[in-house]
Amino acid sequence: MSEAIARTGMIYVPFLFALCFHEFAHAWVAKRLGDPTADMMGRLNMNPMSHIDWIGTVILPLAAIHLQLGIFFGWAKPVPYNRNNLENPKVGEFWIAAAGPLSNILLAVVASILYGLIPLFGESALAGPAQPFFGSFILINLFLAIFNLIPIHPLDGGKVLARFISDDMNRKLEMNQQMLSIILLILIISGGLRFLAIPVYWAQGLLVGLSQFITQSLI
Repeated sequence: MSEAIARTGMIYVPFLFALCFHEFAHAWVAKRLGDPTADMMGRLNMNPMSHIDWIGTVILPLAAIHLQLGIFFGWAKPVPYNRNNLENPKVGEFWIAAAGPLSNILLAVVASILYGLIPLFGESALAGPAQPFFGSFILINLFLAIFNLIPIHPLDGGKVLARFISDDMNRKLEMNQQMLSIILLILIISGGLRFLAIPVYWAQGLLVGLSQFITQSLI
C-alpha cells in the first residue's frame, strides 16, 4: 500500500498538476487574445475537476502506474475557444495551441531550478524525497511538451503547424483527424513513440546540469 501511495505521489500528482497547468495556459492565452469562452465555461483555473476527463486523466494514468503496464499516457478535456473572437484567427490559434507545451517547458525550468537548490538544504527530511519528486516533475512536463508538439491533429502541434501551411492543407489534415488519432493511439500502445525519450532526457540533463552548475557557483 505504501509503495502504491509513493508511486502515486511521485508520478500521478506531478502529472495531474502539469496537465491542469497546460489546460489553464490554453484558456489564459485565449482570454488574453480576446476570447472569453474558456473562462465563461469555468476552465480558467487550476481546479482538476474543471479539466478532468475520467478516462484520460484518472483511469488510464492510475492503471498504468499501479498495474505497471510499461506505458504511461493521459489527457484532459480540450479547452474550448471561439476563433471568431480572435482578432487574427490563424495567429491567435497558433499562440493558444503553443501555450500548452510552453507552459510545461516553463514548469520544467522552474522544477530544475528547485532541483538544483536541494543541496542547500543539506540532510533535512525534506531534501530526501524532494530530489526524485522534482526529477519526475521535470520529465513529465518535458514529455507532455514534446509529445504535444508532434505536428499532427488533434495535438497542439497540429494547430502550431497550421500557422505555417496553407488553409487547404490544414483543412485536409483536420478532415483526417480521427484517423490520425487512431494511428497516434496505436503508436503509444505499441511503444512507437519511444524516440521521444531522446529529446526529453537530453533536455532534462541540460536543465538539471545548468541548475546544479549555478547552485555550485553560489555555494
